Amino acid sequence: MCFLKVQQPNLLVPPPECESVVFPARPFLHHHKDADTCGRTLHCWYHNMGNLLKVLTCTDLEQEPNFFLDFENAQPTDAEREVWEQVDVVLKDAKGVLDELQAYKGAGQEIREAISNPNDEALQEQAWAAVVPLVGRLKKFYEFSQRLEAALHSLLGALTSETYDDPTQHLEREQALAKQFAEILHFTLRFDELKMTNPAIQNDFSYYRRTLSRMRINNVPAEGENEVNNELANRISLFYADATPMLKTLSDGTTRFVSENKNLPIENTTDCLSTMATVCKVMLETPEYRSRFTTEETVSFCLRVMVGVIILYDYVHPVGAFAKSSKIDMKGCIKVLKDQPPNSVEGLLNALRYTTKHLNDESTNKTIKSMLQ
Repeated sequence: MCFLKVQQPNLLVPPPECESVVFPARPFLHHHKDADTCGRTLHCWYHNMGNLLKVLTCTDLEQEPNFFLDFENAQPTDAEREVWEQVDVVLKDAKGVLDELQAYKGAGQEIREAISNPNDEALQEQAWAAVVPLVGRLKKFYEFSQRLEAALHSLLGALTSETYDDPTQHLEREQALAKQFAEILHFTLRFDELKMTNPAIQNDFSYYRRTLSRMRINNVPAEGENEVNNELANRISLFYADATPMLKTLSDGTTRFVSENKNLPIENTTDCLSTMATVCKVMLETPEYRSRFTTEETVSFCLRVMVGVIILYDYVHPVGAFAKSSKIDMKGCIKVLKDQPPNSVEGLLNALRYTTKHLNDESTNKTIKSMLQ
C-alpha cells in the first residue's frame, strides 16, 4: 500500500482551509473556498467515495487514464483517415474469415477411410478431393494473418508516434484508430478460440502434406500443388502448429515493429498496450461509462480486448504483464473479469491462464496466481 504524496500530512483530515460538505451525488468531498489552492493541495478532485479510496490505497501504478473510448461510434478525423482506410480494408474481411472458420468441418471421415484402405484408389481420390479445397481455405486464413500484421504495423506507427506526448492522448484523440486496434485484438482472440477447438484443421493439413509427398515420390501430378507449394506449406504448417496462431502473429509482428523502429523507445509501444488495457478496465468498472454501452455485445467486446491486449503486452514487454513493475493493474483486471457472469468469461480467464508467457514466472505475485487458479 502507498499513499499519494500531498502537502497535507494526513489526507484523511481535511486541510484547515477546507470545510467538509456532503453533496447528494458526491459524498465525502472536501469543498475548498479557493479551488485553485485546494487543487494544489490535494493534486486532483475525486468524485465519489470509491475513487477517494482508490487514492488512499493506491498501488505503485500511476494515476489511471480516465476517459470513455467509444468502441461503438468512433469515426476517423482527417488526421486519422489515411491509416484508418488502409486498416478498414483488412477488417472488412475479418468477419468472413471467422464465419468460414466457424463453419470448417474438415475431411475426417474421408481421411479415415482412405488410411484404413490404402489400396483402394477410389477412397484415396475421394479423400484428396475433399482435402484440397479445405487446404485452399487454410491458406486463405494464413494469408489473412499476414495482412492483419501489416494493418497492426500501420496502427502502431500512428498510435506510438511523437504526434502526442503520451499514449493516453493518442487513444483519447485518435479513437477511430484505437477502435480498429481493439477490433484486431477481438478478432485475434476469437480466431484462436475457434482454431483451438477444431482439431480437423491440423489433421487435414498433415494429411495433405503426407499425400503430396507420396505423390511426388511416385511422380503423380497433384492437383492443388500449384496453389500451395512446399515452401508455403512449411510456413502454413508452422502457423497452425501454434496453439494460438493469430496471437503469435500479432506478438511477433509487434516485436518486429519495435525492432524496425529503433528511433522509437520500446516504452512507446508497451505503454500504448498497457494504457489500452487500463482504459478497458476503467470503462468496465465505472457505472457511468459502462451505462453508455448500448448493447451487452460491447461489454463482451471490451472484456475481450482487455484480455487480448494484456496477453500481447505479456509477450512484448521484457518482463511481462504480471511483474511488479508492470503498468497493468492485473489484480484489477482479473477482478473485473470475475465480476461478470461466470459462463461469459471463463474462456477469457483460460486465455490468461494458458496463453500468457509470464504468469508462471517466480516473480509473479502469488495473489495474482491464486486469483487465476
